[in-house]
Amino acid sequence: MSTLESAATEFSATAQIAPAINRVARFHILRELGRGSIGSVYLAHDPVIDRDIAIKTFSPKISSATKKQFEQQFINEARAAGRLSHPNIVTIFDAANENGTTYIAMEYLQGRELSKILKKDLPYTCDDAATIVWKVAEALDYAHKNGVVHRDIKPANIFIVADNQPKLVDFGIARIPNRLAEKTSLDDAPNTLFHNNLLGTPTYMSPEQATGRQVDLRTDIYSLGAVMYELLAGRKPFQSKNTDKLLQLIAFKAPPPPHEVNPKVPAELSRIVMRAMSKRPEKRYQDANEMALDLKRYLIKGKRDRKQLKMPLEIADQMDDASNDPSSRRRLYWMGCIALIGAIAVVGLNFWR
Repeated sequence: MSTLESAATEFSATAQIAPAINRVARFHILRELGRGSIGSVYLAHDPVIDRDIAIKTFSPKISSATKKQFEQQFINEARAAGRLSHPNIVTIFDAANENGTTYIAMEYLQGRELSKILKKDLPYTCDDAATIVWKVAEALDYAHKNGVVHRDIKPANIFIVADNQPKLVDFGIARIPNRLAEKTSLDDAPNTLFHNNLLGTPTYMSPEQATGRQVDLRTDIYSLGAVMYELLAGRKPFQSKNTDKLLQLIAFKAPPPPHEVNPKVPAELSRIVMRAMSKRPEKRYQDANEMALDLKRYLIKGKRDRKQLKMPLEIADQMDDASNDPSSRRRLYWMGCIALIGAIAVVGLNFWR
């Protein structure tokens, strides 16, 4: 996994694992939320502000060489996410190295990673999927305007909290202004290994990432399109157990549109996905806000259409109920009589005048 947050996703967010430590800086460790090969995420309490938070730190069992290998990525995550304040991006409260322990203190999220939710067949309606992606797109637009390109958008890095609200997490390989390691070979090379993984997740990589070309904010738009594809179609856009073959598919082959895989997908949503996943960056949405606006228009139009259809359907239901209910038929009869008498009275009054 690219960072400790991703490594921790193999464990339930509510799992109660005995913590290996009981304190990090001023924070009291309550329990372990997840554990990976290089580190752990803990539920902790901040006594100064009196609130529960999540603490991400390295495992005490890893070697100093391994720690050094990942420490820059760890610091980068804190710097990237720490400069952002958005309702759909995880909040970073603090990051430091104290007494040899490097940690990030962040917002404690209660919910599930989208990757786990997607293990069920089509867990969301098309409108729900569009709403989730719309909010992530708005979060990305905010990040991009603040100079942060995530570069690892995938279901495991979208955390779903109450009311299907998405939170974007894991900025470990994000590109940010004045990044400490900006000039190193780790910056854009897609074949760089992070604990036997590529820089980024191959399934959701953009074609430019897969072929080692320069990336910009449009790489996040492609990856978000790939996530939306999976939400709608119920399968990943490209699948192969062979990494080289998978990268070739991403770079040169177009997947079938979502509505061809799942006939329930509206053509408009399918069009949004395919535009986001265009092989050539210049043919994609040029910023995440443009994608968010298209999704919002789709949702507003759908709501308006449903509202227009609602009244005739209700009237039809009432008429059906009346035709099957004797008491309703009697009420309709007397209401008709009253209406007729009223009409005769109006005609008579006009005649008299």
